Amino acid sequence: GAAIINRAPRFSSLFGIAAYRKCSSGSGYPNISLSAPLPGIPKPVFAAVDSHEQCETKITTLENGLKVASQNKFGQFCTVGILVNSGSRHETKYPSGIAHFLEKLAFSSTAQYGSKDEILLTLEKHGGICDCQTSRDTTMYAVSAEVKGLDTVVSLLSDAVLQPRLLDEEIEMTRMAVRFELEDLSMRPDPEPLLTEMIHAAAYRGNTVGLPRFCPVESVEKIDKKLLHMYLQSYYCPERMVLAGVGIEHEQLVACARKYLLNVKPVWGASTPTNVDLSVAQYTGGIMDKDMSDVSLGPTPIPELTHIMIGLESCSFLEDDFIPFAVLNMMMGGGGSFSAGGPGKGMFTRLYLNVLNRHHWMYNATSYHHSYEDTGLLCIHASADPRQVREMVEILTREFIQMAGTAGEMELERAKTQLKSMLMMNLESRPVIFEDVGRQVLATGKRKLPHELCYLISNVTASDIKRVTTKMLCSKPAVAALGDLTEMPSYEHIQAALSSKDGHLPRMYRLFR
Repeated sequence: GAAIINRAPRFSSLFGIAAYRKCSSGSGYPNISLSAPLPGIPKPVFAAVDSHEQCETKITTLENGLKVASQNKFGQFCTVGILVNSGSRHETKYPSGIAHFLEKLAFSSTAQYGSKDEILLTLEKHGGICDCQTSRDTTMYAVSAEVKGLDTVVSLLSDAVLQPRLLDEEIEMTRMAVRFELEDLSMRPDPEPLLTEMIHAAAYRGNTVGLPRFCPVESVEKIDKKLLHMYLQSYYCPERMVLAGVGIEHEQLVACARKYLLNVKPVWGASTPTNVDLSVAQYTGGIMDKDMSDVSLGPTPIPELTHIMIGLESCSFLEDDFIPFAVLNMMMGGGGSFSAGGPGKGMFTRLYLNVLNRHHWMYNATSYHHSYEDTGLLCIHASADPRQVREMVEILTREFIQMAGTAGEMELERAKTQLKSMLMMNLESRPVIFEDVGRQVLATGKRKLPHELCYLISNVTASDIKRVTTKMLCSKPAVAALGDLTEMPSYEHIQAALSSKDGHLPRMYRLFR
């Protein structure tokens, strides 16, 4: 053993390697450059692919209006799912929370499968998993499984979406799950989901995307099978659906769609698209706050920090300005005071450089961009000690005003490169490609490919950023606040700061502090 260990590092140094080469370059070992092809070896033939055909998304519309979209991708597994144009924004005529209920009820017993366990066992045979997610405007049922099991997967999806049994005990279990989730949401250390809910409610008061995404406590008991069937009858119709697949042949997916989704009568009877809510989002602006200064029973305040989110109306993802807004959001960037991380984590974004680096007492400053088919919201979330809330709000209003300045060439290029890099890295994952294909086809009937998006991102200029920001600053702010709000400036003051030249809050003179 010792002999082997001692013998190993003979040529480990650079000098050793050079000496070894010198010794070896005798007559039987010609001294050839590494970049030159070796004599006597046949020329390699590389596998070629028609790049356009490989990355193209194929779309077929069936006779009943259902769209089938697929994207080929190498591998043994595929992700297939049904996306429905239905979410919490469509609940105007109903008690809020139906979409949340349907998310929890997904993949329960159906006409073909007696229970959720039976569905999971069927998927297990093909190494599959299933999931359902709802957002404000989309409900997505998805399955990832082996390509060989495509027929079973589409049959199961059709059954889960169109033939759910919605048994009383399943609805009762869902009520428990929803109550637990609501409790968990209000007690979670990370308040970001709660603040996102609040800022949507403030920005679109009582309409469309401002309606609650999570089922309110008062609606939990009201939602029953009859109400769910009424909702499903209005929104779960073929022309509002897309069957999307990644990692399969298009013709194969279309054949399965014809077999399982073409002449299927849903369990709730024929759909009545006349009840569809087509209202356009009305941006109102406003404030939603939850003062928690008196929540704590002991001397330590709960929560210890105050969280503020300020947002302004941006644009929908169907508009040309969507790309400049995405670049602006990347340029603002930010994060938590402990999430600095390594390169590519946004250390050079404005909210890091101008906010977190300069104000050690701020725990968080992050930019978010929410975009829908008729509106959008760009917001900044920040958190700090309750005593410094006023100063924190002023820092945020200043950042909003400075967005309208001319962006530096280097920071703009960095934001564009980072956005392209994030887009391409996310689209390495099959479930992400599936969601991208499904959402784009559902919203627009076609799909913009990654290289087209990268081209659009590359063309964004500093004047585009200035233009979209100036337009955005004309809208009324939407504000969400959570925690001890004793030092919180009034909504009118925040509005005045966002209308001023420098973003400063109006000065307050108090006789008694």
